[in-house]
Amino acid sequence: MPTQSNSPKVDPRYHAVCARDASADGTFFYAVVTTGVYCRPSCAARTPRPENVDYHPTTASARKAGYRPCKRCRPNEPPLEARRAELVAELCRHIETSEAEPTLGELADRAGLSVFHLHRLFKATTGVTPKAYATAHRHARVQKNLQNGGSVTAAVFDAGYGSGGRFYATSNAVLGMTPTRFRRGGERVEIRFAVGQCSLGAILVAATTVGVCAISLGDDPDELVRELERRFARADLVGGDAPFESLVAAVIGLVERPGEAGALPLDVRGTAFQRRVWQALRKIPAGVTISYAELAARVGAPKSHRAVAQACGANALAVAIPCHRVVRQDGALAGYRWGIERKRALLAREATGLITREGITRENVTRENVT
Repeated sequence: MPTQSNSPKVDPRYHAVCARDASADGTFFYAVVTTGVYCRPSCAARTPRPENVDYHPTTASARKAGYRPCKRCRPNEPPLEARRAELVAELCRHIETSEAEPTLGELADRAGLSVFHLHRLFKATTGVTPKAYATAHRHARVQKNLQNGGSVTAAVFDAGYGSGGRFYATSNAVLGMTPTRFRRGGERVEIRFAVGQCSLGAILVAATTVGVCAISLGDDPDELVRELERRFARADLVGGDAPFESLVAAVIGLVERPGEAGALPLDVRGTAFQRRVWQALRKIPAGVTISYAELAARVGAPKSHRAVAQACGANALAVAIPCHRVVRQDGALAGYRWGIERKRALLAREATGLITREGITRENVTRENVT
């Protein structure tokens, strides 16, 4: 005959307390009878004995029972992640409204943190360093001022540059042209383009002297051209000549034979964070998909899933910067600038090509092939 245990049954929530499970934060609070203090499940304080724990659904319930908040996990305040996000948001606002770019030390003093801790926290939250954020903001201010018709000198100094030379040194990478030409809407900048056909429909390829600046897919060739005209309203759009056709053929090769076409010269412009995301995208092999969370981790911003998704959506170079290889955590297809069906077709074609090239089974074409 089996013996019955006389030990008291432990509340399932106690396991979350022992594991300091952050995912349980907000679902309940626990109080310690012997100390009179209540905490979050993730609190790093010493784990109490199960018979000394009292559980409460809300902080109000714990206070009503006579317990006071823990000074370590501060359960009566917003969660730590929310507090950190608000701190970084306040620092971003400070950077944006400061006449001169704040130093890292000034930001650390304002946050009450060490320089090292501030730098790490800011990058983990935004995906970029404070310096890169300030630089991107200044670039955006210059672009806005130039688009509003202001003089180049006024636009540069109003954005916080101490000298025009500092901006001119990076203007081509930021604007893709001189500041004067950008202010005139790309006037007199020559962009060659051509529209062709591929298995996914119409395809438009456009390039500056630097490299390919646009690859668009669609059903209506005329609409692709109109979109290019809207993007470069005052540029000189010139139909591609015979040598340009070889570039178009190379782009179509990216669509038809993924993984086999050679590298293309690209004219890529965007914020510091966007360029980091796009660079990471180009490292994903054909036939492989990763999630937005995985991509965020690769660019050093594991909590910036939404910003990573926005950077993917801002990509103007279809297939050359393969944002179609990013999917949801469960493998489902998320939005794609050129249509979900084209994304599905590209992934299916790449998976088939990987099987052909490597002789592997379809079941092995998973995220694990990335690493």
